[in-house]
Amino acid sequence: MTFKTTRLRDAITLALAVGSVAGTGAAFAQDTTPTTGGNTNAQELGRIEVTGSRIRKAEAETQQPIITLSREAIQQQGFTSVADILQNLTSAGSPAISRADALASGEDVGGYYIDLRNLGAQRTLVLVNGKRLGVSTSGLQDLGQIPVSAIQRIEVLKDGASAIYGSDAIAGVVNVITRREFDGAEANVYLGGYDQGDGFKQSYDVTLGATSDRASVTLSAEYTKEDPVFARDRWFSAYGNSGPDYPFSGWSLISQNGVWLGNVNGAGVFTAPTCSSGLCTVNAGADPRNPANYHSITPAERANANQQMMLQTGIERRSVFVSGTLNITDNTKFTADIGYNNRVTNQQIAGYPFNYGFGLVSSQSYFNPNPAAGDAYFYRRLWEVPRQTRSELDTLRIGLGLEGVLNFGERQWDWDVGYLSNRNKSNKYAHGDASTLASNLAIGPSYFNPTTGRVECGSAANPIAYGTNFGSGQCIPFNPFLPYGRTGQGSLSNPDLQAFLFPEFHDAGLTTTKIYSANLSGSLFTLPAGDLGVAFGVEHREEDGRFVPDAFAQAGQSTGLPATTTAGAYSLNEAYVELDIPVLADVAFAKELSFNVASRYSDYSNFGDTLNSKFSMRWRPMEGLLVRATYAEGFRAPSIADLYGGIGGSFESYTDPCAAGQPGAGSPACTAAGVPATYVQLGQGNQPCTTLPCQTNFQFLSGSNPNLRPETATSKTAGVVWSPKWVSGLDLSLDWFNVKIEDVITSDSVDSILNDCYVSNLPSRCAGIVRNPTTHVITDMFFGLTNLGAIRTEGYDFGVNYRLPETAFGKFNVNWQTTYTSKYDQLSDNNPDTLWVGYVGTPGVFRIRSNLGIGWQMGDYSLSYMARYYSGMKETCASAPRPCDDPTHRDVYGNLAKQNHTGSNTFHDLQASVKLPWNATASIGANNITNHYGPLMFTTPNSDFPYYGGFDIGRTWYLKYQQRF
Repeated sequence: MTFKTTRLRDAITLALAVGSVAGTGAAFAQDTTPTTGGNTNAQELGRIEVTGSRIRKAEAETQQPIITLSREAIQQQGFTSVADILQNLTSAGSPAISRADALASGEDVGGYYIDLRNLGAQRTLVLVNGKRLGVSTSGLQDLGQIPVSAIQRIEVLKDGASAIYGSDAIAGVVNVITRREFDGAEANVYLGGYDQGDGFKQSYDVTLGATSDRASVTLSAEYTKEDPVFARDRWFSAYGNSGPDYPFSGWSLISQNGVWLGNVNGAGVFTAPTCSSGLCTVNAGADPRNPANYHSITPAERANANQQMMLQTGIERRSVFVSGTLNITDNTKFTADIGYNNRVTNQQIAGYPFNYGFGLVSSQSYFNPNPAAGDAYFYRRLWEVPRQTRSELDTLRIGLGLEGVLNFGERQWDWDVGYLSNRNKSNKYAHGDASTLASNLAIGPSYFNPTTGRVECGSAANPIAYGTNFGSGQCIPFNPFLPYGRTGQGSLSNPDLQAFLFPEFHDAGLTTTKIYSANLSGSLFTLPAGDLGVAFGVEHREEDGRFVPDAFAQAGQSTGLPATTTAGAYSLNEAYVELDIPVLADVAFAKELSFNVASRYSDYSNFGDTLNSKFSMRWRPMEGLLVRATYAEGFRAPSIADLYGGIGGSFESYTDPCAAGQPGAGSPACTAAGVPATYVQLGQGNQPCTTLPCQTNFQFLSGSNPNLRPETATSKTAGVVWSPKWVSGLDLSLDWFNVKIEDVITSDSVDSILNDCYVSNLPSRCAGIVRNPTTHVITDMFFGLTNLGAIRTEGYDFGVNYRLPETAFGKFNVNWQTTYTSKYDQLSDNNPDTLWVGYVGTPGVFRIRSNLGIGWQMGDYSLSYMARYYSGMKETCASAPRPCDDPTHRDVYGNLAKQNHTGSNTFHDLQASVKLPWNATASIGANNITNHYGPLMFTTPNSDFPYYGGFDIGRTWYLKYQQRF
């Protein structure tokens, strides 16, 4: 037996499916005719294994919808990561953690994830060479650890496959196939950036390989760096949460200018400050110790946090991937895959909104404007020290295996045994949150020391040593009423004061995945229509994870969000069997009719066992026409963080349905909670919200649940693939999909709980809501994980791939892929009175996504073009004066739920390439060449800004150079 399958590798990308979806599909180096509808040459290719089945067959077609991204198509795009490439699939949903989520925290920040069908990144299984990619404690699989230079192709199965691969394969499977048996050397350089001169991207990679009749080794090394983009440098994010037409919208009263709210004495008597509004900031250049020097803060003096925030985080990656094979005998081969990846992500958000919630300015503080009236309330954005986080992830992946062939008479059986180890080690380094222990001292008693000429902590009778070492009993006083940019006593511009207040924080995590597997496939006997194929195998998997927040976060002794340790482990044993049953062949109206049946048994150490099966059909009524259908059961086991995660806090943004003008105002549930119909929602600083949703002034808690059950799912697909004989090179496909997930593992959102309680009148949802009896503001909520409700989605995938006959003007290729989502609904709980709520048309859940790619090649020159279309979006418009073109819209319960609609968006990409005489290729291109921007979206979808986080943020120019040796 020979293991060199170069011809197979070259042909498979065209045989698996209808061309490339994400790219232009212009893989002109391959002259094989597509055989999707009628494969007449498949028997010459040898037996292969296609994603979604363990049975190796000569035919590359399957009963399931698979899309393939060839290496050529990947190279014709201006993206530097696997996830950015996959994000352009029309079946891809919103990014799980977009780079516009600068406020995101935790171990997963900085990773690249793929979310098929908008069903969640945890429900899309990622494989590398058919084996699982390691996961974080939350179950996310970082595609960024795979260097693009190492990829031969990517197969995307848009169907459930738990019966074949186990947990997580609900929405689909992404299988990244790496390069093997590569001879020679290849180097690539990529340089690019935005028109604005920011977001500079650079990527350098080299691939080396050697192959002989007995052994092969391929090494790919890659370095990639993308600089951050700041929100202040884009029109839609520079001005606040509503764009340039709504000045000061979303600006915070917790200002870098300092705000004095009044004083309270020991008897609880409050004394208002001298300015008229009670929200006072010091006059420019004036002494903040004099209460007469204050005026009411103006909108322009509030804090526009976006001025300090990153719109797009910076990221840097170093990766190496090695694949090797050794033919031990003619029928036995040893394989090894070893990968290492180092990822560094840098985030920056605005200085912390420090306020009296962490302590009052002491009546004995030198900086108190009215010490006789008692301790002083204050707001002060810590503008001088923006919050910065550096997230590092080291991944080491080792896959070892033996594979071979057993011959029983004329029958050939393929076998393999393997071991996989994947280790993710994470470290997070943060600076910019204040130690509350140090800050309490800094705003506590202080006095002017005439000997040293400075203000010092304590009193003349009981001084505290001046210095930055809190642990040694030192202190430096802070004046929160002194504005940003002012120097003087207690100024936060003092580096020593910064060193005293702001320690370095460190979080650490480690997750490991270990898999032992064995598989056997072949044919049992021959039926009239062909061989009865079978595959079966066993697998043992161990998952272990731990993420330890900094001691300050665990003790709640910093201005950062509180968090506790996540730690846990589980193991499982699995066995599967798959049958491929030919029923008819070469008869009238059935060139082929076959069925595939598979079942997988999984036994988990933490919750029990589960059995999931799959049934599929392939019918070819005539040459060139294929009809296929599948029914699959699926499941997703809870992750380590789901089961054993710590408690975390967050300042949530929400819309209170009990507030005036909202659907629950005056409802029985709101009245029972003591909330009057005239209530105005309060936000940061306990001030009335002017826009909604509005961020709370109080930390809400969320956490894990050790009693979670697995999610269960059913998925159905049916489709047709047609390659008409009279149009050479044309392939058409149409697939219907339907997925339903039950017992969804979800963290209740604040908005869902509030609406269920106060609008839908579900008393069980009201238990965790705590309100202040006087101000009626919500002061506490817990929204932990639970198995609650369901998700269902339905729609169609349509594909056209047309490789035109070669002409005097060159070769042309047209690839058009469209996904139409007819249904995407969520059920918030299991109450029989709860109704399904539809989300089709909301940002990310586009009704239509469509890519049109056109490729041209003539001699050494080629052009590739792609148009990426997104249908219009809708969002709630509860807050005037924002646009609201449907003010009478009502939700499924009949409640008023005003909406606004925006138009469709299309982004255009173009690349031109030339092959150079010295075995090199040079390319120049632009993504979003027309510099198109999407509309303002005030609900900040997948972003911390009023813009959808999955859209381009400007035009990107790039240069690429490839040298082959």
